[in-house]
Amino acid sequence: MGLKMELDRISSLPDDVTEKILARLPLKEAVRTSILSRKWRYKSDMLQDLVFDKNCVSTLSHPTFSFVNIVDHVLLLHKGPICKFKLSFRGKLATSDIDRWIFHLSRNPVIKEMILDNFEGDIYNIPSCLFSFQDIVHLELYRCLLNPPFIFKGFGSLKSLDIWSVTLAQDMFENLIGCSPLLEILKLQGCDGFTNLKIDAPKLRFICITGIYVEFNLVDSSNLVDASFDLQVIVDQRGNCSSFGNLLKFFDHQLPHIRRLTIKRNFLKYLSIGALPEKLPQPCQYLKFLSLDMSFDNPDEISTVLCLLRSSPSLQELKILVDPEKDHAAVGEVESCLYDNYNCAYTQLRLVEITKISGVKAQLDFIESLLLSSPLLERMTVQPASVDGSFKLVKDLLLFRRDSKLAEIMVLDP
Repeated sequence: MGLKMELDRISSLPDDVTEKILARLPLKEAVRTSILSRKWRYKSDMLQDLVFDKNCVSTLSHPTFSFVNIVDHVLLLHKGPICKFKLSFRGKLATSDIDRWIFHLSRNPVIKEMILDNFEGDIYNIPSCLFSFQDIVHLELYRCLLNPPFIFKGFGSLKSLDIWSVTLAQDMFENLIGCSPLLEILKLQGCDGFTNLKIDAPKLRFICITGIYVEFNLVDSSNLVDASFDLQVIVDQRGNCSSFGNLLKFFDHQLPHIRRLTIKRNFLKYLSIGALPEKLPQPCQYLKFLSLDMSFDNPDEISTVLCLLRSSPSLQELKILVDPEKDHAAVGEVESCLYDNYNCAYTQLRLVEITKISGVKAQLDFIESLLLSSPLLERMTVQPASVDGSFKLVKDLLLFRRDSKLAEIMVLDP
C-alpha cells in the first residue's frame, strides 16, 4: 500500500507501565481495557490488587446480583498471585458467597492485604482458612466474628490490624496481638467479647482505641509515637476505677516517645480521677501534638489538662473540643486551678485551636493564660458554640494581652 501502518502506541507500552496503569484504575475499568488490543486482552486477569466495591456495580436494578457475578467472574479468570483483596459492598451479601471467595483465596498464599467490610446482614463468621494467610501484612475487618482454630499461632507478618465492630473472645484477642510480633498499627473500634485490653506489641507505633473496657495495659509502648484513646471506663460508685490507674499510673513508664496524643472526653474523665500532680514525674519530651475533649466546668479535668500541658515541653500544636457543660463546679475551684497556670511557659507552642466555646469565664481565663504563656504562638483559632454572645466573645479576645508579638486570633463562625 506504500504506507506504513502507524505504530500502536498502546500495544507497545512496556509491561511495567501497563501494570501501573491497570493498578490505578477501578477494577471495572481495568477489566474493560481487554478490548483495547490483543496484547491487553488478558492483562486484567493478572492484576495483583483486587478491589471489589460500589464502583464495580453497573446493574442498578439488581446491584447485589451483579456484584456477586463480578467477583465470581474476576476470581475465576484470574491468573497469578493476588497481593490485595478488598471486599466493601454496601448491600447484603450471602455468607456462602463470601465463604466461597475466601476459600478460593486460600489457594493463593501470598496475600498481603485483606479488607472485609460487612456493612449489612448478619455478623460474618470468618472461616478458619483465613487464618492460614501467614504472609498477610494488613488485615481490616468490619462486623465480623473472629474464632481462630486452636492451632492458630498469630500472623507472623502482620503489621497493621484494623477491626471495627468485631467480636472475639478474651484469650483470642490476647493471642492475636501477642503472636503478631511485627504489629505496628492497631485500631480497635467498638469491639466486644473481651473487656481487658492487655496489649503486648513491642513494635507498635500507632494505636487508636474506642470502646468500653475495664482494664487497659500497654505492656511495652516504647516505640509508640501516635495514640488516640476514646475509652469509656467503668467507674464504681465511690469514683474509683476497676483495675485502672489515674493520670500518674497511666503515664508511669508508658508512652515515653509519644509524639501525637488524642484523648477523648470519657478517657480524660478517667484520667482526672485521683491525685493530680502539677507535673508528671517523667515529662512527655517528644509530644508535639495534643488533642483533647474537655469540660471547663470540671476543675479536675482542667487540672488534668494543665498537668499534661506543663509536662509537654516540646508541644507545638494544641486542639481542644469543648464538651457541653453538664456539671456546675464552684467558680472558686475553677479559678484556683487556672490561677497557677499563669506562671507556666509553653515555650514551643505555635498553634492553638479551641472549638465550641460558650465564652464562660473559665474558658476565657484558660485562653488568656495560653496567650500570656506562649512566646512563640503564631495563631489561635476559636470557634463559638453558637451565634449567641459571639460578638462579645470576639471583643473579649481582642482585649487579651499576648506574649508573642506574632500571635493572631481567628474567630470562626459557629
